[in-house]
Amino acid sequence: MDMHTVVLGTSGTTAADVIAVARDNARVELSQEAVTALAASREIVDALAAKPEPVYGVSTGFGALASRHISQDLRAQLQRNIVRSHAAGMGPHVEREVVRALMFLRLKTVASGHTGVRPHVAQTMADLLNAGITPVVHEYGSLGCSGDLAPLSHCALALMGEGDAAGPDGVVRPAGELLAAHGIVPVELREKEGLALLNGTDGMLGMLIMAIADLKRLYTSADITAALSLEALLGTDKVLAPDLHAIRPHPGQGESADNMLRVLAGSGLTGHHQDDAPRVQDAYSVRCAPQVAGAGRDTIAYALTVAERELAAAVDNPVVLPDGRVESNGNFHGAPVAYVLDFLAIAAADLGSICERRTDRLLDKNRSHGLPPFLADDAGVDSGLMIAQYTQAALVSEMKRLAAPASVDSIPSSAMQEDHVSMGWSAARKLRTTIDNLTRIVAVELYAATRGIELREGLTPAPASQAVIKAVREAGVEGPGPDRFLAPDLAAADAFVRAGRLVEAVEPVTGPLA
Repeated sequence: MDMHTVVLGTSGTTAADVIAVARDNARVELSQEAVTALAASREIVDALAAKPEPVYGVSTGFGALASRHISQDLRAQLQRNIVRSHAAGMGPHVEREVVRALMFLRLKTVASGHTGVRPHVAQTMADLLNAGITPVVHEYGSLGCSGDLAPLSHCALALMGEGDAAGPDGVVRPAGELLAAHGIVPVELREKEGLALLNGTDGMLGMLIMAIADLKRLYTSADITAALSLEALLGTDKVLAPDLHAIRPHPGQGESADNMLRVLAGSGLTGHHQDDAPRVQDAYSVRCAPQVAGAGRDTIAYALTVAERELAAAVDNPVVLPDGRVESNGNFHGAPVAYVLDFLAIAAADLGSICERRTDRLLDKNRSHGLPPFLADDAGVDSGLMIAQYTQAALVSEMKRLAAPASVDSIPSSAMQEDHVSMGWSAARKLRTTIDNLTRIVAVELYAATRGIELREGLTPAPASQAVIKAVREAGVEGPGPDRFLAPDLAAADAFVRAGRLVEAVEPVTGPLA
């Protein structure tokens, strides 16, 4: 089997599969197991549709309109109408990777055989993904309850050959034209199918999974920059000793301390050059780096546990059970996902804050233990990295505002039928901004710390630090010297961190980092 193909069965999928489809354009196939389960659940729905008794989502209206029984001649129209009316998003277009994750995760639930969707519809969903067709989804429209309704509706609309979508070239065109160009026949929805395509936590879950992957890389990167800052400040690595962290056995704390210790191995700067201003201990932003980053690591681990549970779930309402029942439920409520999205934003904001404090210490001649003011070449004539720290501080400030939880808010909707909602989509959207900011903040600390190390003339940095400095300079981030146009350097440092190259530069020396 091609390594770039993801096969969906009935038992969920993995975070790695989601990322492969969303970011790396992996192909999607339905297993025979999934096709069989889809057909079996559809037989149950067809049997119920033929009966005179009303069944929610099959032969009734939706939400607050569920009390109306819908006759058979209007049911196809009912399913089309729910998609059209719920595709009510507004604002900027959501990123391609988010929409692909959203589509794939909805297909994952459909393939579970608990939704009553026909195999043909599921296959068409896979066809859209494989053709690189990405429906236009808007920033606003989901309350994170009854699922990500508006975003999923825009995807279902494209499946019907309506609305707008972007092709593989990124150009937005009418969805019908794109489907025709790729030989895909639009689906004609039948009983329950419109509802089944809309009713899930797929958008917020997709963003959670990608956020976890990004944050894992960033936390390792921040351990590296913390070690570089400690080295530039002539700090002590004794606080990173394993036995000190073993007596407070938070797993993430031990991992971060070990990462820092390995980066600093063989340093000629740490703990030996404090005679000019003796220090009993380093400042909190240096000494407590493993405790703060470690707490964030443990938060990520918990968020991954929630994501994995959600990946194993079939989120729909009503749901088709193996014994033939079709039951209403509340599994579409986004609270479990929303909480961890908010929790991650809090942890990331605190990591950004401690990174900024170390940067500020590197630039302050009263606290940097012999480094020039603002790491400038000729302080007074040159301003050095003064304003780079301003930029970093602005990013941290925004992260603190974004750390206010979305999940504590709720605005009732659907004539009070949906009277408590999760706001999980909003939590996910602000977390993506938070992660962008954190990447830039880590990049600024990297820029300052590497310059600080280079300014310690006559002292030999750790081999891992030397590898970082070599790699970052080759990436176009210049070293110490007179003032120059700073934005390109910061952009290059950002790209370096964002692509994972900081970790790649270190690991040949340190071995794999946590």
